Amino acid sequence: MPDLIAPVAVAVAAVLTVQPVPAPHRASLDPCTLVVAAAPGLALPGPPSCPLPVIPEAEPPRAQGAATKPGDLLDLANWFLTLPVGPEGDPDSIDQPELLDYRSDWFDLTPDGTGVVFRAPAGGVTTKNSKYSRSELREMRGEEKAAWSNTKGVHTLESRQAITKVPSVKPEVSATQIHDGGDDVMQIRLEGSTLVAQYADGAEQVVIDQDYRLGTPYDLRIVAADGRITVFYDGEQRAEIERSGSSWYWKVGAYTQSNPERGDDPDALGEVVVYSLRIEHTDG
Repeated sequence: MPDLIAPVAVAVAAVLTVQPVPAPHRASLDPCTLVVAAAPGLALPGPPSCPLPVIPEAEPPRAQGAATKPGDLLDLANWFLTLPVGPEGDPDSIDQPELLDYRSDWFDLTPDGTGVVFRAPAGGVTTKNSKYSRSELREMRGEEKAAWSNTKGVHTLESRQAITKVPSVKPEVSATQIHDGGDDVMQIRLEGSTLVAQYADGAEQVVIDQDYRLGTPYDLRIVAADGRITVFYDGEQRAEIERSGSSWYWKVGAYTQSNPERGDDPDALGEVVVYSLRIEHTDG
């Protein structure tokens, strides 16, 4: 019968006779050298896989507050901005390329630099076709004003946003719109504590949040295609509106739905924070 004990004894003796290896300075440790030095004379299953692979350092996360202007957070290349100041009936607008570096009291970063704040006072300057002021982006396609139809292609807006202030007497503000050449087609609008998708010139609406609390961020996705508008709120479908048309475009920001004639102070603000914004158009 073979002697099974002898190989074990040899292996144990080999381990017991391993000479101590002086510990090198921590900064100069070489794993490949240590493997060989720790077991002289022992049959290793194979040479160590040296040199060891270099593990790249992870890229540090973007520091909070690293943005210095709204254009650092949002892709503003295909938008222009209407402000609540300027000549009566013809408020100031910020076009390209100035918008990319623009900031003001009406369009600025949150204190922590993670969102873009749109502010419009109840007593602000209005466009000639509205009684209410706005700090609001209007969709462009390069140097041309965007104009599309939901009877062809798929037109999508995705945004993370929060409504943070409303006037006290008439606490209403619109945060996102589809507009056409003459009027709004659909609005995401807060009325008191009820967030709605409103359409048909305000005659119809679908409640998407019955108890919205000011300052609560929500994820909004609107898809306009096949002659309808579908609204997703925090990942769930909340509205499907049978509506079709042409010359449509997106609007995003604070469109305050009150004024001093309604009893609100001229300085009462509608305020919306936009954390992310993306639009996409595909041809049908």
